[in-house]
Amino acid sequence: MKTPNIDFMGKRGIAAVLSAVLLVISVGALFVNGLNWGLDFTGGSLIDVAFEEEVDPEAVRQALVERGYENGTVQYFGTNRELLIRMPPQMGVDQSALGDEIFQTLRDLYGSVELRQSNYVGPAVGEELTEDGGLALLTALIVVMLYILFRFTKQFSVGAVSALAHDVFIVLGFFAVFQWTADLTVLAALLAVIGYSLNDTIVVSDRIRENFRKIRKATPFEVINESLNQTLGRTLVTSMTTLFVLLALLFAGGEVIRGFALALSIGVVVGTYSSMYVAASVLLAMNITREDLLVPEKEEDSPDGSYP
Repeated sequence: MKTPNIDFMGKRGIAAVLSAVLLVISVGALFVNGLNWGLDFTGGSLIDVAFEEEVDPEAVRQALVERGYENGTVQYFGTNRELLIRMPPQMGVDQSALGDEIFQTLRDLYGSVELRQSNYVGPAVGEELTEDGGLALLTALIVVMLYILFRFTKQFSVGAVSALAHDVFIVLGFFAVFQWTADLTVLAALLAVIGYSLNDTIVVSDRIRENFRKIRKATPFEVINESLNQTLGRTLVTSMTTLFVLLALLFAGGEVIRGFALALSIGVVVGTYSSMYVAASVLLAMNITREDLLVPEKEEDSPDGSYP
């Protein structure tokens, strides 16, 4: 199969503008709108109820809103007769009794309703999860930087972490702009995005290092372009097959994993782009050369035992 000849690095200026715009929008949305934190982080009640007949989750949610229970989410759970209700803390309501009040409200509205489970997540637990989630993301980025630093060079390390941070901020930016619910499944997706994007970046970095050592009479610009073209087929096949599975989960997997599938779908697209443009552009910006990647030659003793 013939290697394509696409001038990736020649378009890096356009890519830089695109990344800058997306990052400005994402950071601005995070500051202005903030994230729509899910029940896992804000605290609240989780109620699992079963009905005798099929019910419409949106109709149940609207009925609860009319009775003063706002900002909750209602979704099918297992069957179309069982619902999972996530309700954040409500003003003027004893939070520990919120689940029981909602269950009684549903019984008044629909008659025979069975309570399967009712759990309360306190705000202290939610705050702890928020801190732990942030530390998990930060730790992942630091470990990645150290790994790339020892495996490659400092230029590759900075490039890889820049690409990963770029991906995380843009995924969070989508959730801030559209106010999609950010819960623990989204945090898991962000960590998966870091792993996926890192894998792509390492494949590209390996080829760049190999070509720097093999192609002697080429500029860094030409070597990186050639490397990106050589790995393009593998990158697109991996990304597309992963994306097909995620889209199936997104549209057919139900509400429980929708946030995870949505965040990871965005992350796969952005991660594929960043491993080709962001990480590689950082290498050129840091003036990487062939000498940076050459393996030091071992000194050998001379026949008389002295060193040369």
